[in-house]
Amino acid sequence: MKTESQSNPDQHIKKLGNLIKDIKFAMVTTVDAENNLHSCPLTTQQVDFEGDLWFIVGRNSEIFANILNDPRININYSSEKAVYVSVVGRAQAVEDREMLEKLWSPGLKIWFEQGIDDPNIALVQVTVDKAEYWEGPAFALTRLAAFAKALVTKNKNPGGEHHKITLN
Repeated sequence: MKTESQSNPDQHIKKLGNLIKDIKFAMVTTVDAENNLHSCPLTTQQVDFEGDLWFIVGRNSEIFANILNDPRININYSSEKAVYVSVVGRAQAVEDREMLEKLWSPGLKIWFEQGIDDPNIALVQVTVDKAEYWEGPAFALTRLAAFAKALVTKNKNPGGEHHKITLN
């Protein structure tokens, strides 16, 4: 495992952005009013990652109520290419019509029948504080070979990279 510090936050932001840019869905965990963890899948809205993640949720949703109660949030990404990312940050409800218009897509009408002007629509901004990621070999055959080698050599690290980064 390699641990990194804030030594080059711009480089870390770029790396994190590259890791998650093609992963459409994330599992988002918030803290509810009883101090229990609550998770649900959300779609990360596609914008250039500059240290913040964006989500569109319903004002009447449990996740929105949790964010208003406690801004701590964890977001987990997983891809078929053996990329795993866990992000820790602070969430907040944001009123920003320009950003909402930038993020809006017609597919969101499934959840917001009145479209972009639906009164239930809420924009959530997550400021990323820390992230941890794991990258394994990209191809299944390479992963299989790495796992086989790890079994034979009793090496508990079958290849790939693991990093911890701090942005804020």
